[in-house]
Amino acid sequence: MSEFLKSIGIANPSGSGWLIVVFTFVVAWVVTWRFMPRVRQFALKVGWADQPNARRLNKEPLPNAGGLAIFAGVVAALIVATTLRPILIQEVQVQVLAILLGGAILVLVGFVDDQFGLPPLFRLLVQLLAALLLVAVDIRFHAAFGTALDPFWGMVLTIVWVIGVTNAVNLMDGIDGLAGGIAFITAMSLLAVSAQNPHWAAATLVLAALGGAALGFLRHNFYPSRIIMGDAGAYFFGYVLAATALLGSLKVATVFSLVPIALFLLLPILDTTQVFIRRLFRKQNPLSTPGKDHIHHQLLARGFSQRRTTVILWIATLVLNLVAMWVQGVNPLVIGVTATGIASLLGFTVWRRLRAVWKEAAQVKVNPSQIPPV
Repeated sequence: MSEFLKSIGIANPSGSGWLIVVFTFVVAWVVTWRFMPRVRQFALKVGWADQPNARRLNKEPLPNAGGLAIFAGVVAALIVATTLRPILIQEVQVQVLAILLGGAILVLVGFVDDQFGLPPLFRLLVQLLAALLLVAVDIRFHAAFGTALDPFWGMVLTIVWVIGVTNAVNLMDGIDGLAGGIAFITAMSLLAVSAQNPHWAAATLVLAALGGAALGFLRHNFYPSRIIMGDAGAYFFGYVLAATALLGSLKVATVFSLVPIALFLLLPILDTTQVFIRRLFRKQNPLSTPGKDHIHHQLLARGFSQRRTTVILWIATLVLNLVAMWVQGVNPLVIGVTATGIASLLGFTVWRRLRAVWKEAAQVKVNPSQIPPV
């Protein structure tokens, strides 16, 4: 066992570091999974829900406060993890806190937008401030294409990256399970890369918490969804993924160079780009014009079900992430273990969700007046 752990990049199998990472993942997973039904019940009671309309796919009010439970799961896991294994480097502490602070701001703005609606320009301004918060603690691009960047252009590139990824993940949140699955796959792939370097331990912990929360959320979000993450959750996932992909240890270099880092999130980036271009050609405002011009809408229009569309795009995301890991020079064994772990956890979560749906359907047949919670 010790040799296997070493072969997949765990330098000290007898130490507690890798166990803390696993524990962080499990805590985030369980907290999000168990807390989500309570958030759902409260959201329905107070009216935090997306109402059916021509643009949305839901046929009845669907609670949209899942992002609150996701944020709670990540924070709870990181508190437990840092209590068990404190981050001793002060600069890294500040960077992790900056990511959580920026994420919290976007969760709040996204939640308010979900319930009341906010102008696109205001949301963009808040995203800009959240990106500048990362730059202020030196979470930014230091190099691109192997060449050192001038601090100003590093800041500009970081702002474009953070705002772009944040909105790209949000725009992918159009059908049940899609954005949550993409966030889970990307977080676990980035985790596998960051775990290869002990200097990136803080990024590894944050990614473990994010991956666990995404998986806990998917237990309630795979079709038919009982709750959605809303802008609050999508902004949080996108922002934290963008930030942790840049989170290094001591200002030495960017964690990933520009091209490989984009591969990890290539599907949301391509989808957002093609939507942006299509809407510009139609002389529409890309930031505020709703529509059914995303990749998942195109698959649905071809006759694919929501479940099949989600799984197809999960597979595409996983393939792109594995290619990104290969470009990074990650050991093929690590890539194989990562792919197997991601597929197994997603398969288990989908099976549990579908089993609950089938059980509910069977009970409704026996007693139509009693619909148990799933």
